[in-house]
Amino acid sequence: MNRYPVWKYAIILIALVVGGLYALPNLFGESPAVQVSVAKASLKLDAAALARVEDALKAAAIAPDAVSLEGASIRARFGSTDVQLKAKDAIQKALNPDANDPSYVVALNLLSRSPAWLTALHASPMYLGLDLRGGVHFMLQVDMQAALSKRAESLAGDIRTTLREKNVRHSGISRAGQTIDIRFRDAATAESARRIIQDQFAELTTVETPEGTDIKMVASIKPASARTIQDQALKQNITTLHNRINELGVAEPVIQQQGLDRIVVQLPGVQDTAKAKDILGRTATLEIRMVDEGTEARSAELGTAPVPFGSERYLERNGAPVIVKKQVILTGDNLTDAQPGFDNQTQEAAVHLTLDAKGARIFRDVTRESVGKRMAILLFEKGKGEVVTAPVIRAEIGGGRVQISGRMTTVEAADTALLLRAGSLAAPMEIIEERTIGPSLGAENIAKGFNSVTWGFVAVAFFMCVYYMLFGMISSVSLAFNLLLLVAVLSMLQATLTLPGMAAMALVLGMAIDANVLINERVREELRNGASPQAAIHAGYDRAWATIIDSNVTTLIAGLALLAFGSGPVRGFAVVHCLGILTSMFSGVFFSRGVVNLWYGRQKKLKSVSIGTVWRPDSENQVTTN
Repeated sequence: MNRYPVWKYAIILIALVVGGLYALPNLFGESPAVQVSVAKASLKLDAAALARVEDALKAAAIAPDAVSLEGASIRARFGSTDVQLKAKDAIQKALNPDANDPSYVVALNLLSRSPAWLTALHASPMYLGLDLRGGVHFMLQVDMQAALSKRAESLAGDIRTTLREKNVRHSGISRAGQTIDIRFRDAATAESARRIIQDQFAELTTVETPEGTDIKMVASIKPASARTIQDQALKQNITTLHNRINELGVAEPVIQQQGLDRIVVQLPGVQDTAKAKDILGRTATLEIRMVDEGTEARSAELGTAPVPFGSERYLERNGAPVIVKKQVILTGDNLTDAQPGFDNQTQEAAVHLTLDAKGARIFRDVTRESVGKRMAILLFEKGKGEVVTAPVIRAEIGGGRVQISGRMTTVEAADTALLLRAGSLAAPMEIIEERTIGPSLGAENIAKGFNSVTWGFVAVAFFMCVYYMLFGMISSVSLAFNLLLLVAVLSMLQATLTLPGMAAMALVLGMAIDANVLINERVREELRNGASPQAAIHAGYDRAWATIIDSNVTTLIAGLALLAFGSGPVRGFAVVHCLGILTSMFSGVFFSRGVVNLWYGRQKKLKSVSIGTVWRPDSENQVTTN
């Protein structure tokens, strides 16, 4: 009657092994580390850079626990935060001799101490939130008016190009704030322009007013379109922040919208506030200029003459100087997309750029007039520029498609495309709130949360063992199994555990044991009614199952509502709450019955079960089963 088939015990064993493996990394903790990543797209981390880091640490008499090249960063681990800070200063001085023009990002971080064999199994510890791990918190204000002004400026250029192509003459186009003023000589021309604008620029609305002998047309962005532009600017800024923060190696950053024009950025584990600010404020822009190929420029490239007036000197990726003219032909504002790819002829890594209407027209005209001359494509980061490539123009290039290639690996092409595509912000932002949470405070929160869960578990287990005896011990083992599964699932999903999440974990303990209380009381009820021990166990589990399902499903619905509509601490609570309900149903019913069946099911003539005192109202005496 009370026996499990072998496959059910196999499921329990697999769950126990997998849960133990993926929960194990959380016991090893984290070690202070210094992380090195490139600050410029032209650089890359290799064995030579790793050797420079090791030499810098050796020169400073600092012995790291480990130094390794992991992905796109070099990570040096240390035994304490004091050694970590000294190592950061030593590496910073060695890799960035010029503090105003850093080539590498040297940041503080915390890394898992899990052994390599666990890492090979993709077993990683849970991510800890800002309140547990420490880190920095920023509140950013997005300038929405600047986003609208920027869009109006772009539309003004597009309208100018469109009217020229349609042979519609105007007396001038200018931008006044977020509106575009267009002047015409007569009403017929103004009407033609109005129809063109309505047809090709649906986001604009126009109003015509006489101004002396001319007609002034004021084009403004529609309210619905303005809201769309603001939403897109906010989303682009969030995407850009995600891309930039990846350089810091933050395991689980929190970047989310707050209100209509604010962004919250939380960087757990980041201790270097200045570096975090630097990353958030990074810009990457593109400029296209013509190469100065005059005699004086040639001499300047060789270093035998000064740079001629109206030109500037920049370096290529290989270190060779290039003299380019100051006049900027195109900027990154004319880019609509940038994707990595390959050159169709040479099969070299390349970056494919897509220009807007204005940029495509300018690029076509310039390339038509400059066949046989060199054009330089420059990438600027933090005010420092370098020549990515300087190809010779072979023919007119139209269609708005431009290719950057030459001396570029596939990784460099992908990085360059990323910087160009999402390296600039859609609208300026400023930090209006800044908070730093130290790792000591986070460690204190972890200790308090751990103690609350531990003592809650001990108190519940003690009560269950005293009140239900052996069945209480089995319930306590099921509760421990539930906690193991919950930690394992959180680690497998790489969910972020916050202080509200730890509160939810303590709450789950109480909710999980409730299922076993229902089962134990059902078994007692069957025994009270005169059923045999085996029949009481069977009926107790079967009849309690419906009640357990109802109570857990209703609680899960409330948790899913918190998960869907909540944010921040509420969402952190809801994640642990929902997962805890699912694991408690498995451990409280399936696992506990497996243990009971294993202990009592093999006994053919079972006379009693150890479930505490069975109270019988029709008798003055109580029966204690043991």
